[in-house]
Amino acid sequence: MEARKILIVEDEKKIADTLKSGLSENGFQVEVAYDGILGYHQFCSYEFNLIILDIDLPGMNGYELCKAIRSRNLHIPVLMLTAMITLNDKIEGYDSGADDYMIKPFEFKELLLKIRSLLKRTLNQSLPAGNVLTAANLEMNLDSKEVKRDDRMIILTAKEFQLLEYLLRNKNRLVSRVDIAINVWDIDFETNTNVIDVYISYLRNKVDKGFGTKLIQTHVGMGYILKDH
Repeated sequence: MEARKILIVEDEKKIADTLKSGLSENGFQVEVAYDGILGYHQFCSYEFNLIILDIDLPGMNGYELCKAIRSRNLHIPVLMLTAMITLNDKIEGYDSGADDYMIKPFEFKELLLKIRSLLKRTLNQSLPAGNVLTAANLEMNLDSKEVKRDDRMIILTAKEFQLLEYLLRNKNRLVSRVDIAINVWDIDFETNTNVIDVYISYLRNKVDKGFGTKLIQTHVGMGYILKDH
């Protein structure tokens, strides 16, 4: 199998070069950009399988870069490495389109686990699947990335889209917070955080608000279920 190609966007040269060396030793092809604008140009010029980026970047910060990447590619895994540790920082990272979030300093072995998990998830998502997912009057088109309920278009962030897709693929089945952490976030995601609850709330406001029938339901202490009424 051809080596997976990773783009690292990190302005601290020592960190970037150390990551490149370690990932190269583990069989990855690695390119490095030391600011956000150069990172975006490299992303547009070459095909990558995964992006690793810092948030505090010169030229274009990590949030801006991630949004720009997502405007061109909704599926490529993006892993943020940052010293910004608050819940709001994480939510802003996920809202910009990141798939996972690691706090500096970090263990290189843990980074490898996350990278392999994200690449495996992407491979699994590329397997044939139905192009349209439905539940009641809710419809998700996986090709156009459009979501609507009745004739009302619903605008979702990349992470909200992934979460709703998972719930739709498991409609009428109770999924736990651990299920969601493994399948929508990384397997090592901190399940004691309330980020999952925050995103369920985001989805409810967009999918259920204004409709008489509430599709996304909570089973206290157990998880969530999207009902196909």
